[in-house]
Amino acid sequence: MILPKPSPAPSRSPAEMASIGVSPSSSSSSVPTPLRGELLPTFQALVDLLLRLVLYLVFICVPRLLSIRERQREIKSKQSKRDLCLGPSQPGGSDKCGHVNNGNAVRGSTLIEPERLKDFGEEELLNGDVKVYSTKVVEGPAEIVLKEPPKTRRMSEFRNNPRPLVPFLRFEDISAAAFRIQAGIQKTPCTYSRLSKQYGMEIYLKKEHLHYTGSVKERGVRYMLSSLTQAQQRKGVIVATDCNFSMAVAHHAVELNIPVFVIMPSCCSSPRLRIYRDYGAMVISYGSTGHDSQNHARHLASENGYLYLEEEENEAYLAGLGTVGMEIYEQVSKLDAVVIPAAGQYGLLAATAAAIKHLNSRILVIGIEPEGFPLMQQSLKSNGPIKNMNSNPNKKLYGDLMEHSLGDNTFQLAKKLVDKIVSDSLVAMLRFQEFERSTVDTEGAMGLAAILAGKLPELKGKRVAVVVTSANMELELMRQCVDRALVLDDRVSKFSVQLGEYPGDMAKLLDVLSREEVRLLDVCQRRQSDKSDLFKAKVECVVETRDKTQSIQLRKVLSERYPSICWLDR
Repeated sequence: MILPKPSPAPSRSPAEMASIGVSPSSSSSSVPTPLRGELLPTFQALVDLLLRLVLYLVFICVPRLLSIRERQREIKSKQSKRDLCLGPSQPGGSDKCGHVNNGNAVRGSTLIEPERLKDFGEEELLNGDVKVYSTKVVEGPAEIVLKEPPKTRRMSEFRNNPRPLVPFLRFEDISAAAFRIQAGIQKTPCTYSRLSKQYGMEIYLKKEHLHYTGSVKERGVRYMLSSLTQAQQRKGVIVATDCNFSMAVAHHAVELNIPVFVIMPSCCSSPRLRIYRDYGAMVISYGSTGHDSQNHARHLASENGYLYLEEEENEAYLAGLGTVGMEIYEQVSKLDAVVIPAAGQYGLLAATAAAIKHLNSRILVIGIEPEGFPLMQQSLKSNGPIKNMNSNPNKKLYGDLMEHSLGDNTFQLAKKLVDKIVSDSLVAMLRFQEFERSTVDTEGAMGLAAILAGKLPELKGKRVAVVVTSANMELELMRQCVDRALVLDDRVSKFSVQLGEYPGDMAKLLDVLSREEVRLLDVCQRRQSDKSDLFKAKVECVVETRDKTQSIQLRKVLSERYPSICWLDR
């Protein structure tokens, strides 16, 4: 290809050279100095360069690229034909095979007309030479070896492997309840107790009695009521027992704008009825016993569509109670054990244990029961929940705890997660008032009672969280409990002594008590009717000491001074 030569630069006239500042005489004798415009290529030179580049690409580069792609296609086609070959070729035939169709070796469809196929053959490029081979189609079906079918499993094998059961209470349910109730339930403190140094362990009190109704049951009730359908919330709920559960239902139902009815027997005290009315519930007195009010409440619920509520194994209720365990784990770091009241609130024990064990399985969970009603201990011994026990504990103290039996699901959770069950004493109520400056009921003090009674020696030197569940007790019952606790703590003693009728004998006894710094609570003088003690009188005294040490010292002094002294049993 012959390219045109570039045309020579046009010669300039003397006038043009003078216009650009170059003399004609100097242009012939010396090399002219190029200007800025002469340094750039002319338009004709650029067109010439582009034309050469296009011709080079069209006649040299493009054929090379086409030949390389053709070779790649040939190599791929040969490899695919070799892969489709079913076996060795017949004698005298070619090693190439056609496509496989239903087990027969046949020629695949082409885009070329059949009568023109004879003019073509398979080509192979070897060292620049092209070799042409003829192709024969082997007629007749080719033998194909089929693989064995995969082994199938029978339906009986699937039936023998049942799916695992969904747990009754999951940690996801508890965490969902914690998120749902955070707007209506306050986060109670878990503070360090001053009783820690006295009993050789770090005691943290989870003060659930600081809720608005004074009970931990607000957590479960709040989540249970918020989980009801809108239709059921519009109809309302009804309760018929005087307990912490009913008080929580009355308060939170009003907070959620749910109609609530409370059916109480006539024996219920006026202060308790006033509390329900202050919460905003509709209070109805019916019957003389609790069974009468409960039957009437069920009858009203069936007639009017109310939802009858009682403390039972409700999944939403237990999930709300389990939020206590989440808060304890968050508030107390490096926790070793958690002590939880069990009686009457077996759901609290099981749900809290589920949360604690999920977060840290090494933390001990210990349940506490009253001495007169060890329902969980007997159920664990019999390997099954006991519905009723043949025991008669003090109904004034443990009436609320005895109302509810142990359910199957709650028992299975407690059996799996709870590490130990022990009993309690009333002295914990007294200790709580003295050291924590707060008043709790028997149910709330049960967790601390086992530690004070020395029934958990394995917790010495460890960090322990104790759940204080409630603080709802009438004033008269509270006074009786405090008096009884002082007697059990050896701080209130009662003795009798015989004194003569001589002037000054009573003054001498009182002087002894004064020197020992003992507080005299009660004194009673009785004359004897026996002839042998005609001139003597029996004096009974009730005294209060600071602690057990002072009580022992008083007994020693009075026994030396009055040999006939008699200490009365507690």
